[in-house]
Amino acid sequence: MPLYLVILLVVIAAVIAAVAATVHTRRKDIRKVNYMMDALEDGELNFRFQDRNRFNRTLNRIRTIFEKQRQAHEQDSWTKLIRVLTHEIMNTVSPIASLSDAMAKSVDENGHSELDIKAGLETISDSSKNLIGFVQTYRQLSGVAKPIRKALDLQELMDGILALNSEYVASCGAVCTYRPQEPDLMIYADEGQISQILINLIKNALQAGAKHIDLSAGMGKDDEVVVLVANDGAPIPPDAQEQIFIPFYTTKKDGSGIGLSISRQIMRQHNGTIDLLRSDVNQTVFQLIFR
Repeated sequence: MPLYLVILLVVIAAVIAAVAATVHTRRKDIRKVNYMMDALEDGELNFRFQDRNRFNRTLNRIRTIFEKQRQAHEQDSWTKLIRVLTHEIMNTVSPIASLSDAMAKSVDENGHSELDIKAGLETISDSSKNLIGFVQTYRQLSGVAKPIRKALDLQELMDGILALNSEYVASCGAVCTYRPQEPDLMIYADEGQISQILINLIKNALQAGAKHIDLSAGMGKDDEVVVLVANDGAPIPPDAQEQIFIPFYTTKKDGSGIGLSISRQIMRQHNGTIDLLRSDVNQTVFQLIFR
């Protein structure tokens, strides 16, 4: 065989080997990216690739960035939660301590007092009961049950929720409707917990003075089911929109501030999300995504 043919065959073999190695490497890289994206979507950052090449180091750097952002977000959330807890507890304990101190100082050697002891004790009792109620609310927030998931027909679920709330909605002079964007939508979820979320959103809308509450659902671009809950009630104040999911934060006088917090916990346990898409003079819209 002529020498040039030998050289040509060697070059062709080398090129084929190089292409095959590149294709193999790219397939491995694609698998790594897919694995990383799945982990990030699930909130899992306990992975790390071996620092054997620049691509792996780049993926590890992206993971580190996400980890730092999550830590910063968690720290911010804990700071806000502690601030709210401190505020609520101090608002209840301070009057008790002040009134108790005043009553103790007002009692003379003969056990007489210028203050109304009975009224003071009743005030202390009421404040203590409020504090106990607050603690029980916190226990409710921290004890969301693990969902018992099953296949649910979304139309049937929505029909049940609308029927259950029809009298309350009508008494508020409002109308609540459900519009599926496509037929036979199904979700795999805990019926009671998801009903709790939707009923809470309807109740919040009515308390905001909404006259039209529109529920709709359709398929997202990644085959997830997207549920929208829109209403025309008073908008959520701009400074409150990023805090409404924080436990015990509320813009309502008699609100507990745990409804949306529990809703977010429930959706996370379903591998889904709940977010406020918009809230302005025209419309307030919440989005639930079921994957």
